[in-house]
Amino acid sequence: MSIANAERGVTIWLTGLSGAGKTTVADRLAPALRELGRKVEVLDGDVVRTNLSKGLGFSKEDRDTNIRRIGFVSNLLTRNGVAVIVAAISPYREIRDEVRETIGDFIEVHVHASLDELVRRDVKGLYEKAIRGEIANFTGVSDPYEAPHEPDVLLDTEQEAVEESVAKVLAKLDELGYVRVPAAA
Repeated sequence: MSIANAERGVTIWLTGLSGAGKTTVADRLAPALRELGRKVEVLDGDVVRTNLSKGLGFSKEDRDTNIRRIGFVSNLLTRNGVAVIVAAISPYREIRDEVRETIGDFIEVHVHASLDELVRRDVKGLYEKAIRGEIANFTGVSDPYEAPHEPDVLLDTEQEAVEESVAKVLAKLDELGYVRVPAAA
C-alpha cells in the first residue's frame, strides 16, 4: 500500500471472547492513533448493542444483524477518512468476512486469552454461570466462537502487556501505510 493510505480510513476490527481485552486495547489504541494525527472513532460492541441494536437478542441471526450494523457504521466512517476501532466479540467468521469485503480497508485483529484466564478475569462470574448452564447462548461456552483462521494481527493478552498489543497493531498499520510510527529513540 502507498503513502496515500495515511489519508485513507481504515477499520481495525478487534474480535475475541468476552474478557479477552478488546475494549482495553481499543481504549489504548485510540489515543495512540490520535497522537499520530488520525481521526479516530471507537465502536464498542456493548455500547453499540445498547444504542444501535437495542432489542436484538443473542440468536445467530440477531448477532449477525448487530455485526452488520456495526459494519455499516464502520464503512461510513472509514470511507470518510476515519480510523475506526471496533471492539466486538463478532463470533462468526462468515459475517466478519462479509464486513471485511464491504469495507475493504479492514484489519482483523484476534484478541485471545485462554478460557482459564477469561474465567479468572471475569469479575461478574458470567463464565462460571455459563459453564454451570445458568446462562444460555454464552459465546465460547454454550455458543460457538469461530476464531479467525489468518488474522492480520494476533494479540495474546494473557502473555503480553496491553502496550505490546497496541504496538503490534500500530506496527501493522505502519506496514500497510495507514500511519507512520516514528522510530524508537
